[in-house]
Amino acid sequence: MADTKNPARNYPDLHDHLEELDKRGLLVTVDREINKDTEIHPLVRWQFRGGIEEKDRKAFLFNNVVDSKGRKFDVPVAVGVLAASRDIYRTGIGCELDEIEETWKNATANPIDPVEVTEAPCQEIVWQGADLDKEGQGLDGVPVPISTPGWDNAPYTTLSQYITKDPDSGVQNMGNYRGQIKGQKRMGMNPSLELRPGIYIHWEKYKKLGQPMPAAVVLGAPPSVTFTSAIKLPEDTDEFSVAGALAGAPINTVKAKTVDLMVPAEAEIVIEGYISTEFLEPEAPFGESHGHVNLQEYNAFMDVTCITRKKKAILTSIISQVTPSESSVIKRVAYEPMFTEHLRDHLGIKGVIKVSMHEPLTNIRKLIIVICERGMPSTEIWRAMYGAASLHRAAGKYVIAVNDDIDPDNADAVFWAMAYRANPALDVEILKHRDSGHGPRSDRAGGEDASVLFDATLKEDFPPISLPKKEYMLNAKKIWEELGLPELKPQVPWHGYSLGEWEEEFDVMAKRAVESDYFKTGEIIAQRRRSDLTMNTEVRKLKDDD
Repeated sequence: MADTKNPARNYPDLHDHLEELDKRGLLVTVDREINKDTEIHPLVRWQFRGGIEEKDRKAFLFNNVVDSKGRKFDVPVAVGVLAASRDIYRTGIGCELDEIEETWKNATANPIDPVEVTEAPCQEIVWQGADLDKEGQGLDGVPVPISTPGWDNAPYTTLSQYITKDPDSGVQNMGNYRGQIKGQKRMGMNPSLELRPGIYIHWEKYKKLGQPMPAAVVLGAPPSVTFTSAIKLPEDTDEFSVAGALAGAPINTVKAKTVDLMVPAEAEIVIEGYISTEFLEPEAPFGESHGHVNLQEYNAFMDVTCITRKKKAILTSIISQVTPSESSVIKRVAYEPMFTEHLRDHLGIKGVIKVSMHEPLTNIRKLIIVICERGMPSTEIWRAMYGAASLHRAAGKYVIAVNDDIDPDNADAVFWAMAYRANPALDVEILKHRDSGHGPRSDRAGGEDASVLFDATLKEDFPPISLPKKEYMLNAKKIWEELGLPELKPQVPWHGYSLGEWEEEFDVMAKRAVESDYFKTGEIIAQRRRSDLTMNTEVRKLKDDD
């Protein structure tokens, strides 16, 4: 790796990102005094639980942070600045929404190695040794908000990238995990074991060696680094190289002060230390991203040896817990292309248009919608659903296949497809003996869960959707707007369309009808009277008999 004292930075850091959000009208700056322990997260939470549409959600920057004891912090807190909405996410990742799948594919396929530097902004201020015992220079000086006031037992870092290294290969791994603030020089670590994270594999190896595990926790980083930390990459992948490819330039890294690890040179705050492999201690309750409070467990803890930061650092915190949330957006935007690529490219299934992961309340993992082309072979539809249910241990409790006329974000439309396009006796499969995965733990069935696969695609031609054709709805929309009526928010389906069972003769009749010439149709059908039939006999069946 190249070594330079004053490296060029050809990618945005967090401060650049906030400036760009501000230019785009996506940032709310709060200068009034605000309590990190009781006010910050509830305030931002309202835009996820207050009926505000995703496109109207904002990022927040709090410049005057205090706690319930009246302590003031010189570090602002940013919340929602990475993925409160897709537009905010798109701004941070630097591409259009329809380019995200290709952007991630290129980044993972063409990594760019980081460069090592000797001086870095993240080490403008360094506190270690006895410095950490002074007021405001240990973890007490980091304004970590309480995420779920009234339930959480402490402030938890939520957008915290834990960096560790495999003691055998020397390859670093970075993952986003929560960290309970436990003391002036002690914080927790919960590695979310259902995802088999690299940090836990490293921890097991250090435990066998009888050594504590060196770790560094990044609080605030260039957006490309943070985005990369939130997706699941192979344990032997150095996330900095993928982050570099995402940013289009090598990420600057610097050696930590007290542990043998490389950290992002433009990080806002870095906490260094050693995670015990001898002892575990109680951690939580904490409001988790599956939408329930995670009760107390024995988990790891880290003894802090050093805190470094920028002189003008900004702490980032993420809105998680009940979805939709910032946490679910940042995962969903990356996970959906990953699942789609897995089915189409790795499993070679033709006909998969995209994978959609249901977000509200279910937190993207539990309910997966596979959108399939019309006419896709039944065997391929089932293979796609099996593939979606098997990619992640915690994902795919319910997998539903639909066609592309169904809006996967509209639960009513999905239920509509299930109600009319599937026969439960023929189109449902249950996969037993699955891990219970992400969510409250249950002792039922020995802790095991199951998956339900539901083929709600069209298997035969259906009559058209009984809404006015598109041209008539568009014309009516113009009249609506001319009348000054409330803004329309069209929901699919908002116009009628054919599902295959429709004859040219019917188009002729419908054209006569809209031209107010329907008496002619009445004359024609009067000529087809019969006396040998019962009520509700379908004309199409008589034609089939003929």
